[in-house]
Amino acid sequence: MTTVPQLTTDEILDAAEHLPGGATLVMPQVSWDDYECVLGGLAERPHFRVSYDRGILEIMSPRPEHGAYEHLISDLVLIACQVLHLRLEKCGNTTWKRRLLARGVEPDGSYYIQNARNVVGNMKADVEALPPPDLAVEIDITNSSRKKFGIYAALAVPELWHYSGQTFQFYQLSKGKYTEVDVSPSIPGLTGEMLAEALELSKAEGQDASRAWFRRKFRSLVRRRQKA
Repeated sequence: MTTVPQLTTDEILDAAEHLPGGATLVMPQVSWDDYECVLGGLAERPHFRVSYDRGILEIMSPRPEHGAYEHLISDLVLIACQVLHLRLEKCGNTTWKRRLLARGVEPDGSYYIQNARNVVGNMKADVEALPPPDLAVEIDITNSSRKKFGIYAALAVPELWHYSGQTFQFYQLSKGKYTEVDVSPSIPGLTGEMLAEALELSKAEGQDASRAWFRRKFRSLVRRRQKA
């Protein structure tokens, strides 16, 4: 992670262009308007992850495996919701921000589940007018995203998943702070251990094998829960 002194937005964008995969650029004393200019300048480069916390701007350039995990996790969320017949609206790396809070973040995945019905047809609205996503995902391969937890809490994201590259932790927002939980509040029966096992399988046997295994495993779990 590299911290640099105050720069112009053009200098920030130029520095971002030279970030190697896995590197993070941190800049203090950045105004909200400059943050939004940076977001606009990086709009055609969606692989970057940009966060903003009361004047501190962070730009992260993920490594290639980051994207592979991101897409597979999205597939697994979809499969679980299909098995449970839950409505799902994927929002991907949408920039969730609130000017009044001076905070913004781009997760590695975001989803509406409980609020899916309410946002259908409204996704083209100003993001600040939308409710926060029901679930957000952060993937850590080379950099820690835990400092972003405060941003998610301020934005009132009810559920946050954290994947370290080996293990999954689920967190639920309670009284303004995240508390670790064993089972997803949004997707009943789903555990971090199950997702981690699916991700490990993908590394050895590929994503198709991982998705097929996960679908069988989760269907079996749901049947057992229904019979209990």
